Amino acid sequence: MKAVLLIDFGSTYTKITAVDIEKEEILGTAQSFTTIETDINDGLKNALKILEEKTGPLEFSEKYACSSAAGGLRMVAIGLVPELTAQAAKQASLGAGAKVIKTYSYELTDGDVDEIDDINPDILLLTGGTDGGNKENIVHNAHQLAKLKSRSFPIIIAGNRSCTDEVSKILEDFETFKCENVMPKLNIPNVEPVQELIRSIFLKKIVLAKGLSQAQELIKGILMPTPAAMLEAMKLLAKGTETEKGIGDLVGVDLGGATTDVYSMSYGLPQTGAAVLKGLREDYAKRTVEGDIGMRYSIKGIVAASDIMRISDLAGLSEKKCEEMIDYLSVHTDKVPGEDEPDFIALDYALASMAVEAAVTRHAGKLEPFYTPTGISYMQTGKDLTGVKTVVATGGALIHTTRTAEILKHTLSKPEDAFSLKPKEAEFLVDRKYILAAMGLLSTEYPDAALRIMKKELEKNGVS
Repeated sequence: MKAVLLIDFGSTYTKITAVDIEKEEILGTAQSFTTIETDINDGLKNALKILEEKTGPLEFSEKYACSSAAGGLRMVAIGLVPELTAQAAKQASLGAGAKVIKTYSYELTDGDVDEIDDINPDILLLTGGTDGGNKENIVHNAHQLAKLKSRSFPIIIAGNRSCTDEVSKILEDFETFKCENVMPKLNIPNVEPVQELIRSIFLKKIVLAKGLSQAQELIKGILMPTPAAMLEAMKLLAKGTETEKGIGDLVGVDLGGATTDVYSMSYGLPQTGAAVLKGLREDYAKRTVEGDIGMRYSIKGIVAASDIMRISDLAGLSEKKCEEMIDYLSVHTDKVPGEDEPDFIALDYALASMAVEAAVTRHAGKLEPFYTPTGISYMQTGKDLTGVKTVVATGGALIHTTRTAEILKHTLSKPEDAFSLKPKEAEFLVDRKYILAAMGLLSTEYPDAALRIMKKELEKNGVS
């Protein structure tokens, strides 16, 4: 047996997964509260004790970790046009596993600079202009950023290459990193170089700054932010390896207490001759974060994104009763319904259904009809996911319920969603053991094993 330990230092829980690489199977999983305030090793040791009670003593040949502790990787992205370079900058940041606190477009104001000081991100990404194109905007924004009071975070310069040196000179009081333009040509994103640089900075600087280096004695290293590990797992599951076939295009949903992350592994190009792509062509591997949609901390956002009437109807409870319970849950964010609390169970089902519906609707592309002399045509914004046949689900509200499949049906398009490009029909795969982030980590060294374990462990159709 060759045992490998995979660790996810979360903001609330430290989750661990033990894998036998030779047999390609899960040995056991466990979790304990993350102890970032004291010594992060304490939470890890507690989780290891729980694991040992399940598996017996294990000797690990390798240990790898990812982390979203202490707020995860917090970024600010700045670009020129909202639909183009600013969107490319946001896309690059999210794909690297960051939480994008704010995106700015056009010229930064003094108020924007004050706001960035208040945000105090871990990394700031400055973009703007295609190569050889607009210079004035990124140069103006560099002069504005030079007014920042804080010098605690690095700045990545990934805009028009014609003025990279000038921008770097303006920001010489900061730690800066030069990178390829996120959009060197109009509508053509180039996000991978920036994502690699973000990951490198995360490893070298952010891990140390957040106190995570305390765990280095127990593990080989913290390889990436947890959302990046999730993205790697989704990408591997979809595309496969040179020797092991993937399952094809997919949509992934991670429903949490504060946010809902949605992933799509698909190029999503227009599927009919009647549609033309508008705006930025999106990357094959896309991640979005709905910061206003979550089962507890962002519970009011679910109501705002849907309707209390629909929640009431799905839960089978009166609107007044739902509102009272939602108010309670917004304060008691650690509340987990017990088996003897059918009303709370019913409400959570309704909330989860509306959360995934809203999040996937925002993530997917949409059509805008317009009329031509030859008839009606459509502008497609974002990805066409109508042909995607698999939805992968993770997150507590989706994996700790018997109604997962019912909830996930709300990720699919309906007759009334005439212009939404969500999947039309799909098989549901459920991450009951919470292993996806762990498999993303494992894929960095053992991609074939990680893929085969996911194929074996992900539960089909949401039925136990």
